[in-house]
Amino acid sequence: MQSVFSDAAWSVWEPLIEEVRPKGKTPPKNLRRTISAIFWRHQNGAKWRALPSEFGPWWIAAQLFIRWSKLGVWQRLFEKVRGTDPELGMVFLDGTTIRAHHKAAGAAKKGDTVKRRRDREALGRSRGGFGTKVCVAADGHGKALSFTLSPGQAHELPSAYALLDDLPHPPTYVVCDRGYASHKFREYLWDRGSRPVIPPRKNDPEVACPRWAYRHRHLVENLWARLKEWRAVATRYEKTAASFLSVIFIAATADYIKA
Repeated sequence: MQSVFSDAAWSVWEPLIEEVRPKGKTPPKNLRRTISAIFWRHQNGAKWRALPSEFGPWWIAAQLFIRWSKLGVWQRLFEKVRGTDPELGMVFLDGTTIRAHHKAAGAAKKGDTVKRRRDREALGRSRGGFGTKVCVAADGHGKALSFTLSPGQAHELPSAYALLDDLPHPPTYVVCDRGYASHKFREYLWDRGSRPVIPPRKNDPEVACPRWAYRHRHLVENLWARLKEWRAVATRYEKTAASFLSVIFIAATADYIKA
């Protein structure tokens, strides 16, 4: 059980990791085993100390994951697999609230108040409990393009602007659920050259919403279902926003490579 990768799978992952990892830093002696340990931990939602001994010392995997999170390595890996010019005929926006484990609230204070610290680490209390709001932009095939994190009580709409600004160019269609129904947001999309596909709220006047486009929205819901197969995505165990976002990037990268 020294690797979660078959030889064929590692032949795909290894050159990608070598391309984005920090240069000048000596990698672990057995990089495949260490990356396997990181993936196994996030797939199973286990404590670092609970890693099977076959993966080597747990602290080597934990330190590498945290260090690469701070350096943006996992994000670069995701962006490498996603590509710099993805197809943007249709883009879906959607968010989900991820419940946080009670241990996730222990990030270093750094002189902040509890509220500021929770805002910085994207933690907050909503009707669903204590957690993080994760929003995604997905392409027309249901593959992730970008993510944002915010405290659990945050509305999804403010994150939509950041998600769209992160794309290389405006998509043709932007498909969202009723939570994004806003005259201001629709005008923003039209001004950018994108057509909004957003059904009106129950008491709002009718607006144009092509049904043929909206019925594909299940693709982004399926994306969340696949990502949440990773237990460390379905429940937040990470204390810092940077580490939790890295877990999501790893799961989203694996979703591309698995396809």
